[in-house]
Amino acid sequence: MSDILIRAAGQAGHITLNRPSALNALTYDMVRAINEALSTWAYADAVKLIVIDAVGEKAFCAGGDIADLYSTGRAGDFAYGQGFWRDEYRLNARIANYAKPIVTFLQGFTMGGGVGIGCHASDRIVCESSQIAMPECGIGLIPDVGGSMLLAHAPARLGEYFGLTCARMSAGDAILTGFADHFVQAKSWDALKAELMQSGDIEAAKTFYTAPPEANISAHLESISRHFCGESLGDICMNLRTDTSDFAVQSLKKITRNSPLSMASAVEMIHRLRGMQDLERALELEYRYTARAMEHGDFLEGIRAAIIDKDRSPKWKHALDKVPPVDVSFMLRPLGKDKLTFEQESTAMQIGFIGLGNMGAPMAANLATAGHNVRSFDVAGTTANGVTAAPSAVEAATGADVVVTMLPDGAILRSVADEVIPAMHAGAVLLDCSTVDVESARDVAVLCESAGVLALDAPVSGGIGGASGGTLTFMVGGTDEAYTKVLPLFEIMGQKSVHCGASGNGQAAKICNNMILGATMIATCESFALADKLGLDRQKMFDVVSTSSGYSWSMNAYCPAPGVGPTSPADNDYQPGFAAELMLKDLRLSQEAAIAVKADTPMGAMAQALYAQFVEDEDGLGKDFSAMLPKFEQSERP
Repeated sequence: MSDILIRAAGQAGHITLNRPSALNALTYDMVRAINEALSTWAYADAVKLIVIDAVGEKAFCAGGDIADLYSTGRAGDFAYGQGFWRDEYRLNARIANYAKPIVTFLQGFTMGGGVGIGCHASDRIVCESSQIAMPECGIGLIPDVGGSMLLAHAPARLGEYFGLTCARMSAGDAILTGFADHFVQAKSWDALKAELMQSGDIEAAKTFYTAPPEANISAHLESISRHFCGESLGDICMNLRTDTSDFAVQSLKKITRNSPLSMASAVEMIHRLRGMQDLERALELEYRYTARAMEHGDFLEGIRAAIIDKDRSPKWKHALDKVPPVDVSFMLRPLGKDKLTFEQESTAMQIGFIGLGNMGAPMAANLATAGHNVRSFDVAGTTANGVTAAPSAVEAATGADVVVTMLPDGAILRSVADEVIPAMHAGAVLLDCSTVDVESARDVAVLCESAGVLALDAPVSGGIGGASGGTLTFMVGGTDEAYTKVLPLFEIMGQKSVHCGASGNGQAAKICNNMILGATMIATCESFALADKLGLDRQKMFDVVSTSSGYSWSMNAYCPAPGVGPTSPADNDYQPGFAAELMLKDLRLSQEAAIAVKADTPMGAMAQALYAQFVEDEDGLGKDFSAMLPKFEQSERP
């Protein structure tokens, strides 16, 4: 008997998944067959709409058939899985973008690959037995088949909740979360299908719709919004640990079973995709992970523990909330020539890169590794792996689609801009990643506009480690056109970019952010020094503050106390991840901007004064900005 039944009936194309004993799990052949049928019916005038359903009461489709994926992966053949995911994701995109209505009937379990077939259709029908889930993190994958986009669009942090806990959605939950559209009692399904096939009119379905049952998850929306709003997996786990309610305890218990790398990557993906509507973008991002999942992720171990040996004791690569951001960045880094494409093949950009210091060199190298053609210039003669050196800034910029600058200050930026803008063609982008004053950024943008060149100011956060690992955050000012053009490069060099508005707003965001950072680091260091003198153990202080109202990035992610919290420069004798003199530079920029607009920033001014004393009069030069802690340990109030 065929695993899938494909036929025309009345005025509809009818696809039925026919593997009830395997919960209609999706095979590679089934993917190909569905894709071929949809391709054929797209131009068939006699077919007005498509119906996709499944045999059996237990499941519409409980996921992809992973037996072949596991066996080929264990044998070192990663190409088979990559090919399966590539074709499956292209099918998901075809379903979402199909010109004719597609109606799916989602009884019982709809999970994983079933979501890709069933939940991107134009009209998604659920009934009393429907249970929809994205359980991939439990087997070392991420919510894929476009599920990351559905989760990103879910209200009230339901996306993070369902993605990390792998919890099942009832029919009401699925409609609330955005995985389904309409509730029709199962006893009416045959009549509804018959009407659709006879009429070929999706409007005929409306008379069958009934009010869905209440969403079970509604009772927990406040808790989910509060606990699953963290920036990272570690933040979410920490939030849940502070709550002793049954719901929080059970949520954390579910999370502890799953792959930490998968969950950390899922959080990052959901955050990147929130507010976006481009499913192809989501699928391409998912494919970056799945293409690497067998060789570099937890997928094979997850399948072994869940399906093969069934010991339910996977040995994940990371501890629950100890996933380094660089590992997440690696799994989500663009694949270059192996990128998932849909209609048109992507082409490499010609990039000029000016300024190959500690930050610029690894950024340029990451662009080259991703397949772009990078020509660079640095006054010190510095080079970077995979990058072609140019004899001048002008030659590096000539013919470039994007010119990236990473320079020490606004005066040098203006000078370089005067040189290179005349050599750039109309429509090219000058992307300045330096941290400079807002006025310089806006002046350069005016020069670009007069020459027909697009301008972006995009200072970065993340330090040298972020530049090397591709985990930077970009704060971007400039036009939508320029931002859209450069977005693929931000995804190579970093893990997040935020378009902050008009030219200069990227620099404004950076100096405001770092004014907060400088002040909170000082407060954190002062507090540890005070705790020492009060006889409070540093670890105990961290345990309290990191889970209560004193929580901050300076405490939780970059703790200045050696041996406490995640590894930070404090554990490496304060060798700089972000040097104290650079913090001083940023604080001075913030105060210059504050003076220019008459903003009252007494805490920022005090932070600048303290870092100036530390760097210029004490021993802070060349140390990490968190080395303020030893300073306060040794000092006493007069």
